[in-house]
Amino acid sequence: MESACKIGKYRLLMLTTLIISGCSICYELIISALSSFLKGDSVLQYSITIGIYMSAMGLGSYLSKFLKKNLFNWFVLVEIGVGVVGGLSTLILFLANIYLANYQIVMYSTILTIGVFVGMEIPILTRIIEDDEKNLRVTLSSIFSFDYIGGLIGSIAFPLLLLPHLGYFCTSFLVGSLNIVISLVIILSYKERLSHYRRFLAVTIAVLAAMLTGTIFSENISRVVEGGLYRDKVVFARQTRFQNIVMTKHRDDLRLFINGNVQFCSVDEYRYHEAFVHLAMSKAPKRENILVLGGGDGLAAREIFKYPEVKRVTLVDLDKEIVRICRENKEIAKLNNYSLDDPRMEIVNADAYKFLEENRFKYDLIFVDLPDPNNEVLNKLYTNVFYRLCKASLTDCGLLTVQSTSPYYASDAFWCISKTIKSEGFNVLPYHLEVPSFGDWGFNLASMQPIEPSFDIIEDTKFLTSDNVPSLFVFGKDEKPRQDICVNCLSKPILINYYINAGKRWH
Repeated sequence: MESACKIGKYRLLMLTTLIISGCSICYELIISALSSFLKGDSVLQYSITIGIYMSAMGLGSYLSKFLKKNLFNWFVLVEIGVGVVGGLSTLILFLANIYLANYQIVMYSTILTIGVFVGMEIPILTRIIEDDEKNLRVTLSSIFSFDYIGGLIGSIAFPLLLLPHLGYFCTSFLVGSLNIVISLVIILSYKERLSHYRRFLAVTIAVLAAMLTGTIFSENISRVVEGGLYRDKVVFARQTRFQNIVMTKHRDDLRLFINGNVQFCSVDEYRYHEAFVHLAMSKAPKRENILVLGGGDGLAAREIFKYPEVKRVTLVDLDKEIVRICRENKEIAKLNNYSLDDPRMEIVNADAYKFLEENRFKYDLIFVDLPDPNNEVLNKLYTNVFYRLCKASLTDCGLLTVQSTSPYYASDAFWCISKTIKSEGFNVLPYHLEVPSFGDWGFNLASMQPIEPSFDIIEDTKFLTSDNVPSLFVFGKDEKPRQDICVNCLSKPILINYYINAGKRWH
């Protein structure tokens, strides 16, 4: 009976490996994803996080060999340590980004601390079980089986369940709470093996209460902390499966941010969208069927619907949440003139690249209103292959307009986009204008037919006129392209490097 009980207890101990392994993966993903969100360059952030994390785990495993007595005590302390630091990791990194100049140092320190704790977990568990069971082969196979399964569960749960439904703050607090719960289970199940049992129990309960409080009030904490990232009051914040959406407001100035980058400012967005839409619309010989890639805020569609000839607009946006928000929020819906509810509007929630691959319909105009190419996923939507797909979806006389970032802030990136479009046989007219909330912003107008640089703006606009259009094609001396700008390809994604290097130059 005693032997069976002991086996049962150690099965419980092995089972905890499943949970702590899942938690470990989640911490790694939280820090990687959050750093990518705050600093951009996801490849760099993920690479650094994984590299430091693995090294720290190795260091933790090495340090564990010096722990020779009171292994249950040490295991509980390690779980409390990783639970506290991991649970607070999101809060720590957000505050570091807001208030400290050396974010990277805080990030590296957090990864190292969590990694060292995590690296100690499995060796301690293995030694605890081996001391009593005396069967290293069975012990290792059991522990590593649960370890790998737990890692798989964590890697799936984080992107599909935790992050989109709970967000960064709630996820980190919740995962930290799981580590503390493991501590509590160990204390209650093996109290005869722990010294200072009551002291450990009191500390664990107190820490668990703090973590659970953080989990419950994570939305409030998130709202207060994220408010420090933005100049104005945050009135809405949501983490979707694909992106972080934040709305701020100051008087009449409503701003929408996606992953920390402003998408529009209500007081001047008309400048952007008039320039984006009306040049192509005024040149198109036919404007009945129109494709908008991105543009889930409905503001480009508002300008398109000013033309009575328009019969159908197909809007393709990956994130159905952004469309829903911009349709249901009264202020945004009024701003986009309820374009998302127009009977001529067809909304497709799909990846723009995949949509074009599967599309067999020919459009009179295509408007590409996608976020800047600051990561590898978005970079694909600015490649020569992507514009080849756009060409295949255009009529022979169709026109393509691409939002192309700033020719001043990211000059190389802007001209790379222009050159990449041209590489697919398009005639390209680059142009730009000043949008106060964005700065100097650029677009590329393209067609398989020659484009005469004369435009007749006939529909109602606030900024754009037939007289000021020619000024949009004039670039300053400091905005002219370099001779060695490369075409952006799937096999050689040079555009993201241009964009990131521009960010480093300005920050």
